Amino acid sequence: MLETLSLPFRERPPRVSVLRLTGIIAANGARGTLAHAGLAPVIERAFRRGKPQAVALAINSPGGSPVQSALIGSHIRRLADELEMPVHAFVEDVAASGGYWLAAAADEIWVDHSSITGSIGVISAGFGFHELLARYGIERRVHTAGEDKSILDPFRPERARDVTRLKELQARIHDSFKAHVRARRGDRLDGSRDLFTGEIFVGEEAVAAGLVDGVGHLVPKMKELFGDKTRFRVFAQRRPFMARLIPGVLDEAIGAVEDRAAWARFGL
Repeated sequence: MLETLSLPFRERPPRVSVLRLTGIIAANGARGTLAHAGLAPVIERAFRRGKPQAVALAINSPGGSPVQSALIGSHIRRLADELEMPVHAFVEDVAASGGYWLAAAADEIWVDHSSITGSIGVISAGFGFHELLARYGIERRVHTAGEDKSILDPFRPERARDVTRLKELQARIHDSFKAHVRARRGDRLDGSRDLFTGEIFVGEEAVAAGLVDGVGHLVPKMKELFGDKTRFRVFAQRRPFMARLIPGVLDEAIGAVEDRAAWARFGL
C-alpha cells in the first residue's frame, strides 16, 4: 500500500495590482492621454488578473474631460463593488480636477507632503481673434441653420448670451462633480468650509479638508496594510504601436503645448 506524501502548505504572498493613471484625461486617447476606451481593458486586468487583494491607483493627472473622468471612475468603482476589493489611490505630483475625480473613486486616498489635489470646478478657456481678422482685412464667413450653432465662435465678438449659456452648462457639470465627491467622501469632508470653489490643496491641507485620508506612499502603505511580503504588479495604458513608431509631428507639437498648459496651472 502506497503511503500518501503530504507537502507543506505554502501560503501565497498577498498581491496588489498597481493601476497607473498618468496624463491629461481626454476622449481621443492620443499622446498618452487617459481615455476610458483605452483604459477599460487595463482596468479589467488590474482587478481580475492573479486575484489581487487590493488595487492601488497611482495617479498623476491635472484633469481634463469630465465625461472621461466619470467613465473611468465608474468602471473602477463598479469592479471594486462587484469583486468586493479595496481600492487605494496614491497621488503623486497632482490629482486635481478630473484627476481628483479618479482619486475619489478609491476607498481611501493618500498623498505626498507636496502633492496637489482639489481644483473641484469646471473651466473653459480660449482666445478671441475677431479684432486680429479685422486688422488684416480678413472676412469670416459662417452660415448656419440655427442661430446658436456657432456659439462661442472665437472669430467673432463674444456674445453675452453665449457666456450665460456656457456658465449654465458649467454649473451642471460642477454639480455632478460635487455630488460625486460628497457621495465618495461623505462625513470625512470638512463641512465648515466650501471645498468646491476650484481651490487647490497641498499635502496635509487636503488631509485637514477631508479630501484625502493621509500622507503615505504606495509600496510602504500597501505593505503596512497587507504585509511585508506583498507583491506588486503594474498595469498601465500603452500608446498604440504605430503612434509610437510614427508620431504625427504637428499633432505632437500642439499636444505638447496643451499638456504643458494643463500642468503649468499647478506650477508643474
